[in-house]
Amino acid sequence: MTHLDGGMPHLVGRALAQVNNTGTANMADAASQLDNLEAELTTLWVTICAIMVFQMQSGFALLEAGTVRVKNTKNILLKNAIDACVATICWWSVGDAFAYGKCGQNAFIGAFNFFSSEADANGGTHWALWLFNWAFAATSATIVSGAIAERLQFKAYLIYTSVISGFIYPVVVHWVWSNSGWLAARRKPCDASEYEPLISGTMGLLDFAGSGVVHMVGGGAALMATIIVGPRLGRFGADGKPTEFAPSNPVFQALGVFILWASFYAFNAGSTQCFQGCMFVAANIAVNTTISASFGALTCLAVAILLGLPGDIGPVLNGVLAGLVSITAPCAMVTTYGAAVIGIVGGLVYSASSRLLVRLKVDDPVDAAPVHFFCGAWGVLSVGFFATETSTAAAYTYAADWGVFYGGSGKQLGMQLLGVVVLSAWTCTLSGLLFLFLRKMCWLRVPEQVERQGLDLAQGLSTGLMGKCFKRSAYTMAVEHSLTRPSAMPKPETHKLDNSM
Repeated sequence: MTHLDGGMPHLVGRALAQVNNTGTANMADAASQLDNLEAELTTLWVTICAIMVFQMQSGFALLEAGTVRVKNTKNILLKNAIDACVATICWWSVGDAFAYGKCGQNAFIGAFNFFSSEADANGGTHWALWLFNWAFAATSATIVSGAIAERLQFKAYLIYTSVISGFIYPVVVHWVWSNSGWLAARRKPCDASEYEPLISGTMGLLDFAGSGVVHMVGGGAALMATIIVGPRLGRFGADGKPTEFAPSNPVFQALGVFILWASFYAFNAGSTQCFQGCMFVAANIAVNTTISASFGALTCLAVAILLGLPGDIGPVLNGVLAGLVSITAPCAMVTTYGAAVIGIVGGLVYSASSRLLVRLKVDDPVDAAPVHFFCGAWGVLSVGFFATETSTAAAYTYAADWGVFYGGSGKQLGMQLLGVVVLSAWTCTLSGLLFLFLRKMCWLRVPEQVERQGLDLAQGLSTGLMGKCFKRSAYTMAVEHSLTRPSAMPKPETHKLDNSM
């Protein structure tokens, strides 16, 4: 890396020296070369960040594999691997076209560049941005898998991943991040020189890196899925009290969260999507991300101790994720003090929402909904309180309004609240209808016998828990036994069975 030690001025000097040495290049040629250099550096920056964001799949896989019971480990890993592949096909075929479209298209959904058919092989920064946005789409879809682990049919997983990656998520991206979306802060008509948010006096919905667009969409779908699928067998007793299922591997859980933490630096800082003039903002984003995650973790640990629970690793890991998700929307627009408060409140939001869902007998093994949906909503709202004028202008190149704690008019806070309501309604309604349809078709939940045995053996996958004792899958035996299509919901328990394995 020694040839880059001089930074941007050194590279610019080399470009100018090349131009002067030719003896024939004019100033227009020099400007063109500098523009190309800037585009190539942006492409490099965004591509590296996209690869790091994709490593979130590794983090989610480890976290979920460490949380589920041993008898379902291979099943959850298979689903995480397939998720990335399905998201790729959906984003390439229709997702990118729905999300961005082209200048002048309607404010609801794009419709341009299906199957990347309009993209040039030498399309400047297009392919780097495509890769970055694909990694975001895969992240949003994979959030759901942990929430409904250990009880979902594989076909249901394929269907909902396709719908989220190919339609639900891209439409939200178009609303908030395209140049024609009705909520977009960078909304700009084709012939305009300045941004023109649809609602005057505001900047549109400010969600810099995706607390709402990515995490609320994934978390909202996870919430509806857990409600409609129902809890795992044995999770709640006859008296309604929850039964704790011990994680199969706390080491995997911790390692998964640390990988996610590292990936969030690329997730948030990479959302600058530019190199020249953006690195100072990116560095500030990385610091705010670190502070919020740390305060979120310590807050969750403190809450657990105050409630009389042991100081376990679980609250710390979930607190880290709560702080990370909370800071994603405001990461470029707040001070370090603001990031600390956002992380603290994020930890409180997670702790309260997690306990609320347990009281309501909603079984979310990895707490995907509390972390991503509820903390994501808080992250979007926090912009309306903590965004500063100078930071907002640095992130978006203009500032029409900002947080009320720093002199904002309050209109932006109202806009952030509107965004939370709209994104919640869109995601929860569509994903709820989807999961209700899957349940109606008996494509949603595995039969009771399969769930008790474990999804690994049911799919013909060997497992370290029970070896190869079963010659046929439990799913086949269940169908043969009942001679009817398996029920979408488990039958009431008729006898007690140890669910700790």
